[in-house]
Amino acid sequence: MVGREDPPEPGMRDRPYAPGYGIPSDHRGMLLWGNVEERLSSARNYWVATVRADGRPHATPVWGLWVGGAFYFGAGPGTRKARNLAANPNVVVHLEGGKEVAIVEGAAEVVANPGPDLVERLFVASTAEYGTGSSDVEGSYVVRPRVVFAWSEGGPRTFTRWAFDC
Repeated sequence: MVGREDPPEPGMRDRPYAPGYGIPSDHRGMLLWGNVEERLSSARNYWVATVRADGRPHATPVWGLWVGGAFYFGAGPGTRKARNLAANPNVVVHLEGGKEVAIVEGAAEVVANPGPDLVERLFVASTAEYGTGSSDVEGSYVVRPRVVFAWSEGGPRTFTRWAFDC
């Protein structure tokens, strides 16, 4: 049960299904969404995994932004990543380290006709994180989470999964 001091959870929080890993069935030790969202928003580098047309995986590090509950990143139209996403938009986004894990599964969509509020939020976030920003975000990608997995060095007691309505 989520305590009164916990922020509202966005979707259903439960345990991932991973037999043999010693993941408890109770909710004690599960991570809070606010902590995971902080990891996602403060990261500098992310790994984006896509799938080639022949089914082979492709992973690459990118700069990106977690803004408004979604992940934004760029990819030139001729890149392997962009070609993969055009054929299959399913994607996995993972933080760099293995101590404070956050894995986002979703589908990447091309950002088209972004409103001025979104452009400003992305510009401000990019400038704060990377020291540079752009008001030209059209053609970038956004990933809204379908499922998020997270855990900490603390082991299986921290393993947490959020399922989102998509």
